[in-house]
Amino acid sequence: MPGTLWLIPVPLGPCAPQDCLPAATLGALRSIDYVIAESARSARAFLKSAGHPMPLQAIEIREIGPQPDVAVLLEPIRAGRHGALVSEAGAPCVADPGAVVVAAAHALGIPVRPAVGPSALLLALMASGLEGQRYSFHGYLPVDLAELERALTALEAESARRDATQIWIEAPYRNDRMLAAGLRCLQGDTRLCVATDLTLPGESVRTATVARWRSAPGAGFDRQPSVFLLQASSASANRSRGPRRETNRATHRSASPAVRGNSNAR
Repeated sequence: MPGTLWLIPVPLGPCAPQDCLPAATLGALRSIDYVIAESARSARAFLKSAGHPMPLQAIEIREIGPQPDVAVLLEPIRAGRHGALVSEAGAPCVADPGAVVVAAAHALGIPVRPAVGPSALLLALMASGLEGQRYSFHGYLPVDLAELERALTALEAESARRDATQIWIEAPYRNDRMLAAGLRCLQGDTRLCVATDLTLPGESVRTATVARWRSAPGAGFDRQPSVFLLQASSASANRSRGPRRETNRATHRSASPAVRGNSNAR
């Protein structure tokens, strides 16, 4: 009989696991001696800070790697041993490469149990005040400035068309460049949120129209892990739809969120 693959969230930054993970999650982690991780070094640091009762050298840690052999990674669990999948930060498999391991676990009949803990994307959406019924995650946007501005205006158009929040991330050292690009190309009445250092002492969440951001852009966010979100205004939605036609609302509005993307931000 196979063991269980636990999906254990990790703090989003330098804070004690006890400050952001519930007792049940820490209890599950402390009962496991097999861990699948992106980095064995960071996994050991997390296990130590979480107060794992076993000596670190007694805990087997295998790294996912760029092209993981998921059958090998899951073999101990398939043989009956319980294991944990951890990310570098935040929730495993959400903007994270661990999804391939979970998909293989399902295919092999291994039970998968997600544990409660922080997810930067969901925390940002919760705190943004933007549409939470319909949203899409797009991972990293293009680095080239012209392509980036085209991508941002496309997200704004999609937001107007679907009345949906658009979410994306950036390498922290390019955050200010990202914000500047958005302030150049987005409509003034589009609402933009930047959620920074979530769950950490320097946490900051600001949502304002692009016009207000332009008048008071703030001190900057470079080198601070951040999540970006936008929602086009109803006026933008009307502009994108053209003349209004009577339709059955159920045919074009869904209560199910569309979540897309691939990245390492959490």
